[in-house]
Amino acid sequence: MGVRSKHAAVGAAVHGGTDAALQCKQGHVLAFAAPVREIPMPQLAQRMRRAKPSAIMLIAEKAKALQAAGRDIISFSIGVPNFLPGPHVYEAAARALQHDSGQYGSNRGSNALLDAFLAHLAQAGMSGYTRENLSTGVGAKHILYNLAEALLEEGDEIAFPTPYWTSYLDIAEIVGAKVKLLPCPPAQGYKLTPQQLDAALTPATRVFMFNNPSNPTGMVYTRAEIAALAEVLARKPDTWIITDDIYHRMVFDGLGYHNFVQFQPQLRERLVFVDSLSKTYGMPGWRVGFMAGPKAVASAVTTLNSNHITNIPEITTAAAIAALSGPQDVTVRQVEDFAHRRDRVHAALVAIPGISCPRPQGAFYAFPDVSAFFGKRCGDTVIGDDVAFCAALLDSKGVACVPGSAFGEPRALRISYTCPAAQLQPGLERIAAFCAELR
Repeated sequence: MGVRSKHAAVGAAVHGGTDAALQCKQGHVLAFAAPVREIPMPQLAQRMRRAKPSAIMLIAEKAKALQAAGRDIISFSIGVPNFLPGPHVYEAAARALQHDSGQYGSNRGSNALLDAFLAHLAQAGMSGYTRENLSTGVGAKHILYNLAEALLEEGDEIAFPTPYWTSYLDIAEIVGAKVKLLPCPPAQGYKLTPQQLDAALTPATRVFMFNNPSNPTGMVYTRAEIAALAEVLARKPDTWIITDDIYHRMVFDGLGYHNFVQFQPQLRERLVFVDSLSKTYGMPGWRVGFMAGPKAVASAVTTLNSNHITNIPEITTAAAIAALSGPQDVTVRQVEDFAHRRDRVHAALVAIPGISCPRPQGAFYAFPDVSAFFGKRCGDTVIGDDVAFCAALLDSKGVACVPGSAFGEPRALRISYTCPAAQLQPGLERIAAFCAELR
């Protein structure tokens, strides 16, 4: 077969095989029997139709692209702590690197890591757990996904307050759960009431998800509020409880952190506490998450680890142990700094006519209600909703925020005030100027 014939035959095989076969005689191309036809590729799994990319990361990527193009951008979009852990964490990682065993680790987590987390739990008032009650993951998001796989069947109901962290809805939809949202508007301080919870949870509610302090609002439930909600949960024996409390060491104003099991100890048999290194220790890229809960749940998550990740890497484990067990001065100092930033951000926002913003008392977020500006114009653009508000703010003033609809509250937007200190005041001034110019 000549060169032309070989190339044509390859093309026919790729584009249609025998249906577009060549008719050859004595090594020459005679004719095509049929037009070239594309072979359809296999389809993705149905669940991928329910999977969506993170709205937060999409905003962050757009801000980065504008920055790369030369725009002066101040980003209030992504929840990165913007501080690094203490030197003892890096020293521990370096020592582990020099003595790396090169072996697989435990699916649950090394004993030393589990013991460090047990001590961390006790400091938060969550004592009484053992290693068998724990498991680890590649960040808290991985833990939450494993919990969804372990606790939810297709069609099961999961309930959580609105506003919510974006991944709650995304994970629930991927695993095919039915979501029940419990709206907590600005008028009630973005907090769930016992009456709401009591009315919402039925024997059909398989999982109740709770986040305190809250991302995106920065709100913190008081001791009395947690006690009242715990009393309701004690009357709902059919429901698993997941407390996603990765910001529990970032609480301001002397409120302190409180968990349901501290008021209703019997809830320990169906409550899972989720934590992470990311926010507390400035280690989001290290990807270490934890859970504490019933032994059966911890065992299920560990089994999933054996199929998903095998183990947390040895060097990351060493860094995590150092973070949990070593000096806590970096975390304490950063919490103080975030409290001061909260004061500046909240004061600046509530000074803008038309904006209302419940005072956050933890994490590093503010969640102002900007719905008073809907229907106004920025130049020729009508601000129809939160998405349009954020898009116009980014385009006209170079400030990136996340629309509240990404968190189930379309009247608001989220401000993460972890940007470099020099950008905080200019960013707030740009927001004020933008609002003043809307007509």
